[in-house]
Amino acid sequence: MINAKRLGDLFTRLAQIDSESRHEAQIAGELETILTGMGAEVVFDDAAEKVGGDCGNLVAKFKGTVDAAPIFLSGHMDTVVPGKGVKVRFEDGVFRSDGTTILGSDDKSALAIIIEVMQVIAENNLPCPPVEVVFTVCEEIGLMGAKEIDLSLMDSTFGYILDSTDTEGIVTRAPSANKITAKVYGRAAHAGAAPEKGISAIYTASKAIAQLELGRIDDETTSNLGLISGGMATNIIPEYVEIHGETRSHDVDMLEKITQNIVSTFEETAAALRADGEDLPRVEVIVEQDFPNTNIPEDHIAITLARRAAEKLGRPLESKTIGGGADANIFFGKGIVAGVLGTGMTDVHTLNESITLQDMLNTADLVLEILQIHAAGDK
Repeated sequence: MINAKRLGDLFTRLAQIDSESRHEAQIAGELETILTGMGAEVVFDDAAEKVGGDCGNLVAKFKGTVDAAPIFLSGHMDTVVPGKGVKVRFEDGVFRSDGTTILGSDDKSALAIIIEVMQVIAENNLPCPPVEVVFTVCEEIGLMGAKEIDLSLMDSTFGYILDSTDTEGIVTRAPSANKITAKVYGRAAHAGAAPEKGISAIYTASKAIAQLELGRIDDETTSNLGLISGGMATNIIPEYVEIHGETRSHDVDMLEKITQNIVSTFEETAAALRADGEDLPRVEVIVEQDFPNTNIPEDHIAITLARRAAEKLGRPLESKTIGGGADANIFFGKGIVAGVLGTGMTDVHTLNESITLQDMLNTADLVLEILQIHAAGDK
């Protein structure tokens, strides 16, 4: 029942609307027009002001035709850069850009699929549970839209986010992550005339970093320092250095252990380098939760519904554990369970990004079947 041409045309149309993070207003307006025309009640929350963007999260409610628990379908409206002036090319069943920009299948494939599914339900008078369509902003720059979403606009407690590659998998486990900022303070001095009067922040930072275990810590844990900046010139002892990093783990106790080790290593290194009576070098380490983990039980309705739908379509659907974060992590932390489904997008965030129409059709079929099973009360 999925209309392949209509789906492909809609994806192309949406992909060619500029919507880099914090600039989603144009595509949000287009989606509002489409969804309102389909009979949905569309509202926006106040996330725009909180994330510094021009648009809030979009929530569209379809009342449904059966008495069932509401379910949500979600994707994000923003893209990474370079995402302006996208020109879609479709050849041999594959969508690509012209090579000068990303394509934007991450995540406009989700937007197109969700809309097509709801159109098919309406035009064929299929039974449908209450559906909440949630299109978020600023996912690509720290899941900011999901973090600021107004949950009072939602009634559903479970659903699906279409924001992965594998069309035969559902993400059930994803790690929690902490952001770490280490600010190292020293004292400036002329590096040639009076180096002994200076205290090098770079030296202090380097001594601390050299003691850390970075990269893959174990099967569930990673740690990385990804940005470092500081100093003014080669002939000046650097008085300030700032380091930004992260830790991730599926094990919250391990996450805490690794995070605290980084904090204590910086603090102890600075203390060990201080001369008697000195208060420098010193460090300030700031830890912020980036996102909580996702851990969906196999018997949760979100998983059993999706598995049942895949079985009816004669397809496998494996539970997946990933190392990245998504809007699903934020929803999970807020008490809303979201299985992440794939749309077939490949080489995302690059100029080589592509997606096949067939993969989008397969995902649309799966989502449609999920809604049909839920409407029938067949778990």
